[in-house]
Amino acid sequence: MLTHRLNTTLLILGVFLWLVVRLFYPVNPVFPVAIFLLWLFFTVMGSFSIRWNYHLYARHENPASPDVALTFDDGPTEYTPRVLDLLKEFNRKATFFLIGRQVEKYPGLVQRMLAEGHTVGNHTWSHARNTGFLNAGEMEAEIRACDRAIQAVTARKVKFYRPPFGVTNPSVKKAVQKTGHNVMGWSVRSLDTVIPEEGKILERIFRSLRPGKVILLHDTSQKSVNVLREVLKELERRSLRAVPLDELFNLKAYEEI
Repeated sequence: MLTHRLNTTLLILGVFLWLVVRLFYPVNPVFPVAIFLLWLFFTVMGSFSIRWNYHLYARHENPASPDVALTFDDGPTEYTPRVLDLLKEFNRKATFFLIGRQVEKYPGLVQRMLAEGHTVGNHTWSHARNTGFLNAGEMEAEIRACDRAIQAVTARKVKFYRPPFGVTNPSVKKAVQKTGHNVMGWSVRSLDTVIPEEGKILERIFRSLRPGKVILLHDTSQKSVNVLREVLKELERRSLRAVPLDELFNLKAYEEI
């Protein structure tokens, strides 16, 4: 798989070969420009596509598992109780990637998540729109602040981290290497915050719904709550369990304090 390091190595090698060849033959100067544009294209795509594992390794699915994982980003919010009620009604477990400042706003919901058998993970302190432009130190501070917020409410140090918007870059990589989190991606992106029609969201999910998949949803709107109810019904029809990510990947979700 193409990674940032490999892509950069190929760029340097291509430019070096061009410099060597042009010592003996006239070579079109467009060649190194084309190489750079290819490098730039793959770097941009890899930064916005967490499944590429371009900058860092993130877990997306486990084909060996008979189960699926439901994951919810950007909470807790006023819609989270409805999500928890549905999960309880259908006896399914999930993983919630929490924003630190939302944890401080709704500590009781985080405690309820754990009490009802769900797993929680880190989704930065602020989930700022400029997250992808933060330097490594700022990114690390965002992650650690979220850790502290969750730990203050749960007395647990989380191991799972999901980058906001799924954006990765060298700064995110350096920050995660320092904090020691396991990065979690997804294999089924519902786009429930983008697509207005619930039916189209469900189509996206159902056509990729298979054992081992990690489904990305949000507990931030009534639309997503409605979608979740239909997803849970479909899981029942297909006799699929929904388990937290630690069970899907056989990993520890929390560190010893």
